[in-house]
Amino acid sequence: MLPVAGLGLGLAAADPAPVLEQGSGTPQFLTAADAEFLEDLEHRSFLFFWEQANPANGLIPDRAHADGTGGRTDVSIAGVGFGLTALCIGEQRGWITHDAAYQRAQTTLNTFTHTVPNVHGFYYHFLDLNTGQRTRRCELSSIDTALLMAGVLTVRTHFPHTSVDNQAGTLFNNVDWPWMLNGGPTFALAWKPESGFSRYRWEGFSEHPLLDLMAMGSSSHPVAATVWSAWRRAPVVTYAGRTFLQSPALFTHQYPWAWIDVRNLRDDYADYFHNSTLATLAQRQMCMDMAAHFPSYGPNAWGITASDGPTHYHAWGGPHPTPDIDGTLVPAATAGSLPFAPAECLAVLRNLRDSFGATVYRRYGFVDAFNPLTKWTDPDVLAIDQGISLLMAENARSSFVLTTFMKNPEIQAALQQAHFRPKTLADDALSASTALYPAPARRPGT
Repeated sequence: MLPVAGLGLGLAAADPAPVLEQGSGTPQFLTAADAEFLEDLEHRSFLFFWEQANPANGLIPDRAHADGTGGRTDVSIAGVGFGLTALCIGEQRGWITHDAAYQRAQTTLNTFTHTVPNVHGFYYHFLDLNTGQRTRRCELSSIDTALLMAGVLTVRTHFPHTSVDNQAGTLFNNVDWPWMLNGGPTFALAWKPESGFSRYRWEGFSEHPLLDLMAMGSSSHPVAATVWSAWRRAPVVTYAGRTFLQSPALFTHQYPWAWIDVRNLRDDYADYFHNSTLATLAQRQMCMDMAAHFPSYGPNAWGITASDGPTHYHAWGGPHPTPDIDGTLVPAATAGSLPFAPAECLAVLRNLRDSFGATVYRRYGFVDAFNPLTKWTDPDVLAIDQGISLLMAENARSSFVLTTFMKNPEIQAALQQAHFRPKTLADDALSASTALYPAPARRPGT
């Protein structure tokens, strides 16, 4: 096992602490203690991807025990996308060597090139850790393929002018994005060989901007820019004086912007980075408002996103609160929002570690979820939750993932097609408590 610096020991203070942007836009320097904490949290999260991966094929289990034992045999391809990105962070932070990161990335890409089945370049949601074959009779997933491709494009630009660069480009160019539209204006969620395309589509606000923009920017199988204007900017929620596009699970506000840099940008409809900030701060207020009923919640103890629960997986969150909330805390909710509200999220994460210690903070970082009221603690960590925690902590510290990913010309082209442009002072004044702009008149052909 790779030793973990700082497990039971103090880490050396970081070199001059990088600038961290608060939700208000006011720059704030990380304290030495903040930098030490985030270094430790990131390193532990990285270890999940490094230690639990099958070294023979690079596939990563969907979950494992937080203490470092008991990895499962099911693989989530979204988790592999986070894991490929984690390799770049691990090398950049000096936790593994360049050669180790490169070889693991190459092994993973080889597996998806030669072993893992695909249809029109799309991959099945869950795979077997050892064989790479489809499990659970699961779906060919549009969004999970996009999350996998986010990792593929990250290693592509992190290892330029190499076989990893070339192979990653080939995998991305193999995705036949128009096929997953199935003749419609927005993407189908899924396809199965047994039943064909899902009748559900990415029609409202959710995490799919990552999918849309990748497909629009593709040089081999592009979709029309009308995909970007086709989805409804809804539902819209107002809570505690903040108005924003909402999907209850907080991860939907995090996933696209872990890779795509929309800070200080807007399109015709919204300021999406600010939208995520408002959603994060509104959920903080929601939890504080629920503290009379759930005393586990407070200004330094909040955060709910899709996660394990005592009996099953929940897509809980808010505002407005989903009815299944029971006082559970999900650390990935706040870790994944670090770039949006760093001061508020850091306060939660440090408080959880300091208050609950090894009960919830183990070899791979925070357990997926726990409930201080009932004393239930999840024994597991999930690849997607450790992944968003790692990527967003790194983005809050250095913007490394954003900078690396945005070197892909396909993404730059897609942002132009979607009419993203720099915000103005007038935009900032308008967006004090809302992320939304008046709906534009439709252009010809849109």
